[in-house]
Amino acid sequence: MEVLRDPLGGDDPSQGGVVSIGNFDGVHVGHQKVISHVVARAREIDVPSTILTFNPHPISLLRPAEAPRLLTTIEQRLELLRHTGVDSVAVVPFTHYVSRMSAQTFIQKVLVERFHAREVFVGANFRFGENREGDVELLAIQGQKYGFTAHAWPTVEDGGSLVSSTRIRGAVAAGKVEDAARMLGRTFFGDGKVLLGKKLGRKLGFPTLNIEIENEQIPAEGVYLTAVHIPSFQRVFPSVTNIGVRPTVYENSSVTIESHLLDFTADVYNERVRLFFLKRLRDEEIFNSTLQLVAQVRRDVESARMFFLTHPLEGLNLVHT
Repeated sequence: MEVLRDPLGGDDPSQGGVVSIGNFDGVHVGHQKVISHVVARAREIDVPSTILTFNPHPISLLRPAEAPRLLTTIEQRLELLRHTGVDSVAVVPFTHYVSRMSAQTFIQKVLVERFHAREVFVGANFRFGENREGDVELLAIQGQKYGFTAHAWPTVEDGGSLVSSTRIRGAVAAGKVEDAARMLGRTFFGDGKVLLGKKLGRKLGFPTLNIEIENEQIPAEGVYLTAVHIPSFQRVFPSVTNIGVRPTVYENSSVTIESHLLDFTADVYNERVRLFFLKRLRDEEIFNSTLQLVAQVRRDVESARMFFLTHPLEGLNLVHT
């Protein structure tokens, strides 16, 4: 898959292809459905397939206070898109210049002159151009003038409601990681660096990795059954993860993410890891003593062992390089 990071400037896009435009945050099952259609259609008419996405998210520039917490970083998005079979991804830097581009200019200068698009696929609610003046109807009208056809994405539902990045963000924020996984078509994950912590878990008999996750959207505070991919070991390890402020041992603490890996004691400080959230176990609790805390952690670890006996890592949908 070719990645174009300056498709409006120096990078030369593939010519005459089938293009799909969107943010594609999470690359969920709805995205996967339209991309598979785009790839198949491009092969059918023997032209390249291209995803045109934006970075940063347009709302983060136009209305920062309303910007969503994204499910994926741009690099994660590109990694997930590589699995779809698309020929190229054009990452358009969303700048004030792009935001002030009229819908007509975007069609003419980007879709026609830069990409020579033959077919264009967008979401039914997709808006583009200054003041959000462009939509799929305008694309269809202008397509007749410039020689391309425009289509609205086919929708995908889950539980009677439309699958969307917004809905998945809400599920993750509520700690409903299993619901998120169903709509993503994979286990929700975050990437981050292992930091040197205060080693309290080690003192209590449960050493943890203190992970600084770079994803904007993380699950609600609580305890989760998780898995951690450590590149230097080329393995995924079963784990239990706490997201929270550790109220039993610290006052006024900031939120941390700490993972106890089952039967793992090596130091991997400063290494980047991938943390998969499989199932929510419970809320974070305040205990009257560290003894009560240790007893509960022991029960959490036992729950994890029982879970992984019936859910081997090999059978879980864990995406990692």
